[in-house]
Amino acid sequence: MTDKYTDESIRSLDWKEHIRLRPGMYIGKLGDGSSQDDGIYVLIKEVLDNCIDEFVMGYGKTIEININQEKVTIRDYGRGIPLGKVIDCVSKMNTGAKYDSKVFKKSVGLNGVGTKAVNALSSYFKVQSIRESKTKVVEFNYGKIITEHPEITCDNKNGTIISFVPDEEIFGKYQYIDEYIEKLLWNYVFLNTGLTIDFNGQKIFAKNGLYDLLTRNINEQIIYPIIHIKELDFEFAFTHCINQYSEEYFSFVNGQYTVQGGTHLAAFKESIIKTIREFYKKDYEASDIRSSIIAALSIKVQEPVFESQTKTKLGSLHVEPNGISIKNYIHDIVKRRLDDFLHINPEVAESLLHKILQSEKERKEMADIKKLSKDSSKKVSLHNKKLRDCRVHYNSNHEQRLDSTLFITEGDSASGSITKSRDVNTQAVFSLKGKPLNCFGLSKKIVYENEEFNLLQSALNIEDNIENLRYNNIVIATDADVDGMHIRLLLITFFLQFFPDLLKNGHLYILQTPLFRIRNKKKTIYSYSEEEKKSALNELGNNIEITRFKGLGEISPDEFRHFIGKTIRLEPVLVHKDSRISELLTFYMGKNTTERQNFIVENLRIEKEIVVAI
Repeated sequence: MTDKYTDESIRSLDWKEHIRLRPGMYIGKLGDGSSQDDGIYVLIKEVLDNCIDEFVMGYGKTIEININQEKVTIRDYGRGIPLGKVIDCVSKMNTGAKYDSKVFKKSVGLNGVGTKAVNALSSYFKVQSIRESKTKVVEFNYGKIITEHPEITCDNKNGTIISFVPDEEIFGKYQYIDEYIEKLLWNYVFLNTGLTIDFNGQKIFAKNGLYDLLTRNINEQIIYPIIHIKELDFEFAFTHCINQYSEEYFSFVNGQYTVQGGTHLAAFKESIIKTIREFYKKDYEASDIRSSIIAALSIKVQEPVFESQTKTKLGSLHVEPNGISIKNYIHDIVKRRLDDFLHINPEVAESLLHKILQSEKERKEMADIKKLSKDSSKKVSLHNKKLRDCRVHYNSNHEQRLDSTLFITEGDSASGSITKSRDVNTQAVFSLKGKPLNCFGLSKKIVYENEEFNLLQSALNIEDNIENLRYNNIVIATDADVDGMHIRLLLITFFLQFFPDLLKNGHLYILQTPLFRIRNKKKTIYSYSEEEKKSALNELGNNIEITRFKGLGEISPDEFRHFIGKTIRLEPVLVHKDSRISELLTFYMGKNTTERQNFIVENLRIEKEIVVAI
């Protein structure tokens, strides 16, 4: 029965209550740090954006960030928050200097929300402003002031220092992954020439902008030297790779990584196609031109309009203040500068043409196979038992899109447990039939000829690129035994071979499931390692029951619900920046048997079974 709708039903929340009640509106999703778009990284980014805006305006060339377990401290050397407004700037909504375009131009943080969200979602938050030999310090808990220190004189350089500890009540038991933070920081220095970021004592600096970004992110051999062009408020760089099928883009607006692209990326793609067609005087297919491209672009826009507070997609239509459309602005620069570059560098133009013709040939050779596979997948999808879909997808505008997850399972028993215990809104299940094919060294036509790979590709919606990816998290859920490990390896090989940008963009994970259930009459503890098992034994004492889970199918749906819900443990599959994907696959999945055997022998670990007397 619905409660009566009366005056008492109406509530007004203050700023911190609203942020804590609806954190997704301000930072996207929560998460424990296993995903690079988890909220704990967004908190870091919100503080850093303010530091970057100071640098862009010409104040402070260094930013220091230190992370010690849960505590994050970020220090810039900008102008410092005006001392009389320190409290307002971190605890009063719609307060900040960025509403005044004379003080901050082409800034990312325009809504006066960022540091307020960090403050409200932190169990401890401290802000210190140093300005003109004076300093002001204020400390907060959960957005509430606990200590306001008086202004005092200070000899330190101007700037702002913010420390915070994300609230475990909101984020759960979280852990920072350095690789994700480093990726975020490198993007800042790529886009801000002259900026140095000191991360836990490591200096991060780049001299050549987006050229350096591509150099750092390319894991394969390139066909021609990187084309790098910069003019006014627009910069872009691109090349094509040899052993890569998909397209990969890094797009930025005012230094903000727009993961979902937007009007600027759409305009850039269109401009590249149009310019190349006009240069070669032939109407090549867009897919042939863009196949295997890796590109980065950055534009600065006054008062950009993003589609959400997390600023992952640009919605602006104009480059202010002259009202020129972003499409025309980008097209003019790409058309002039790229056309000139190709005329001046005929060897690059020849290599690019060869790549386009090669892609055209491969596409025509695969046309019949694609048609047959699409017809087959359409028939199968009508009664496809492999995919049990969810309602919310990553390529939608739904507020839960970042939680969309596809579990790839082995066998019916495991998929049955997950299917019965999953959240049908955001969690889908794809069931494998035995071990997938080792696709190392095979051409992409195997993706269409192999029914399982074809259906998986179709489920993910990644045939041409990952722009319309249907699930943010792709989770390999296999048993923790030899066969399960082998299936993991075969699936990772499939993604690395044909869709490496899924890994590079942090979409692929391994599901961690408990090895042991330890319980007494009062309490049950699930342990994911021998260390956790020992801790549970110490906690529960005598008269306990220990169950060793050998496979996912042994875990009942009622129990599985605990392992794929809010406390889900995911291990991200990361590609080290120095690893060449082709070399990695050759070593682990190729026919270099002796080399691999020697590696296994040299790195073999033998762990004795630990017997505990109960």
